[in-house]
Amino acid sequence: MKKLLKRFALVFLALFLGGLASLYIPFPRGRLSPAPVVSLRITDRNGILLREVLSDDGGRCRWVGLREVSAYLVKATLAAEDKDFYFHAGVYFPSVLRAFWQNIRRGRVVSGASTISQQLVRNIYRGRRDLFSKLFETWMAVRLEHSVSKEEILEQYLNRISYGNQALGAEAAGRLYFDKPASQLSLAESSFLAVIPRSPSGLNPYRNFGEVRRRQADVLDRMRKLKFITGPERDRAAEENLNLLPAAEKFRAPHFCEYVLSGIPLKERRKWDALRTSLDVRLQKKVEILLKEHLNDLRDKGVTNGAVLVLDNENGEILSMAGSRDFFDEAHDGQVNGALSLRQPGSALKPFTYALALEKGMTAATILEDSEAQISTLEGYFLPRNFDRRYHGPVSLRNALACSYNIPAVRVLETLGPDLLYQRLKSLSFDSLEKGPGFYGVGLTLGNGEVSLLELCRAYACLARGGLYQEERSILGFLATNRMNNRASLSITPKRVFSPEVSFIITSILSDPDARISAFGYNSPLALPFAVAAKTGTSKDFRDNWTVGYSPRYTVGVWVGNFDGEPMHNVSGISGCGPLFRDIMFLLHNGDAGRDFPRPEDVVTAAVCPLSGLKPSPECPGRIEEVFIRGTEPKDSCGLSHNAVRPTVYSPLRPEKSQDGLVISSPQDGDVFKLDPVLRGDFQAIRLKVRLPQAWDVREVEWWINGKRTGVCRYPFTYPWTLKPGSYIIKAVARTGREIMESPAVKISILT
Repeated sequence: MKKLLKRFALVFLALFLGGLASLYIPFPRGRLSPAPVVSLRITDRNGILLREVLSDDGGRCRWVGLREVSAYLVKATLAAEDKDFYFHAGVYFPSVLRAFWQNIRRGRVVSGASTISQQLVRNIYRGRRDLFSKLFETWMAVRLEHSVSKEEILEQYLNRISYGNQALGAEAAGRLYFDKPASQLSLAESSFLAVIPRSPSGLNPYRNFGEVRRRQADVLDRMRKLKFITGPERDRAAEENLNLLPAAEKFRAPHFCEYVLSGIPLKERRKWDALRTSLDVRLQKKVEILLKEHLNDLRDKGVTNGAVLVLDNENGEILSMAGSRDFFDEAHDGQVNGALSLRQPGSALKPFTYALALEKGMTAATILEDSEAQISTLEGYFLPRNFDRRYHGPVSLRNALACSYNIPAVRVLETLGPDLLYQRLKSLSFDSLEKGPGFYGVGLTLGNGEVSLLELCRAYACLARGGLYQEERSILGFLATNRMNNRASLSITPKRVFSPEVSFIITSILSDPDARISAFGYNSPLALPFAVAAKTGTSKDFRDNWTVGYSPRYTVGVWVGNFDGEPMHNVSGISGCGPLFRDIMFLLHNGDAGRDFPRPEDVVTAAVCPLSGLKPSPECPGRIEEVFIRGTEPKDSCGLSHNAVRPTVYSPLRPEKSQDGLVISSPQDGDVFKLDPVLRGDFQAIRLKVRLPQAWDVREVEWWINGKRTGVCRYPFTYPWTLKPGSYIIKAVARTGREIMESPAVKISILT
């Protein structure tokens, strides 16, 4: 029996000594990291709070040092929670014994008597509250006291404790309830806040202000008894009026904040406690108001939503992003971000088609044919139509782009090839065009692919910078939880996509109010009193309206439509988005006339004949000034007889390679055509086409049908011919200076 008792005593002693030794095991330092507690504050470029993203613990927390907390709040917390904090080693045993006896009698935890150290452990190790957890809490509190200083424990506690309404820590509480940092809290405010951690839900100041106020008086009395404050100080604090801030949610620029967060992995977010963005919240508010007012004006047109994006051209920074009319409008999918949604851009991609044409030798004076076209595609023939359902005959490239005529744009892209436009758009980061050039075909220039407003603005800003492409920026800097200094994000090196000369000529066209008169009139919303280049777009069936443009300083993109795809009621880009685009441009320039677009040295001005695009001759009806890349000015004088029919197309581009001499490529010998008995006769036509060697300097091709000279054309040597019943022999004749070449004859039949 004695041996058994001795063994029991030895085991008990070993356990006691082991338990005593375990109190000196260092507390895990990793558990004291602020990362899981600290929330992420997203601010605008001037430090104004846009949104606070809850921490892993589900609250808002701004970690501050103990010296950044008001001394009143430290004393009020000690008086309310643990007056003997500086005199115990983590546990106040008289209180523990009293609480332990009460809990035993009741069979459950009814009294905690926890010290600040124990409460801190409870916040770090969350779980059920029972007798075992209380023992664990006590053990860890003693270990904590042996591992860190009292000041560090207080700092951890004052940054982690809940003050209700998702406010974790003194800094978040001070800003939530009083709009003050923790360092500026008064005695009255500090004693008021010190009450809340006892029961953050039951003592919610917004629901139970009177009870919190009553308990504040108890805290002030304790502070006076502990000689933390004097009697007069206590009386003044008790009588001080406390004005709580309204419990309003700070949720500014929600679409932009979601966009920023979507680009940051969750693990990275935990490293930061503040994120400074490029957004200008003052501008954002005004843009949101303008968007809502404009959409109200369009309500009768079946328009429910819109989006606006504003970029700073100098650095690509996003200054404003309004993704919908109202983020909280569930009936109209308000949480969809219209600045990022994929929609058909209509004519908004045409400037990039013409930029490629300028690279290949065309000029702003090149004459393009705007007449009935029949384009061969993989799916059959494509018959493009202009927005106004009219043909405008020979038009200059300047007028074709400014007036947004569809047929010339399609013909130019047919010559260039859709691959070239597709690859250039890819270099401008139109990543949403995933199908490949063969899928879109020549319809790519008319917007048959889906893109986002951000992609369009990014590309137009490239033109505004003289052809330099730069990724947009939304983050300017951050503050990490390890107390590192604010650091700006890495600068983005621009890359050249278009030459300065090509970019300037496109800009000159898009900012030319006279060139667009035929389509938009004199007083369109795009006619601004300062330099602005702009382009509209309208997708098929009026489902999407766009206006995208730029001044030397800003790029602005506007979209209006319906997120559910419902068409609008005959709303075009000029009427749907144009007025809002104009108002935002006025807002950005604020009465400042701004500056002109910088003109590259290799852009020159020359006089041309408006009908041929060549050097004017004495017979020309007039002359106009046009801009050219140096060396591309017309060398030949106009030789047109201005009493005759004007030519269909002029261009310095060269035809495709051929080894067979002059050959008619369409129609083919032996083709048989059948007329449609329903379709109007003037709509039933084919295009006569030739193929000739690269080396031939051919200026024009004549078409002879059944021995009669029917027409003449220049590059790309296609001629529209209306079909009539009968049999026909077709020949093409090419003239190069003094030489004349004739193609083999092609025989076709046309049946009724």
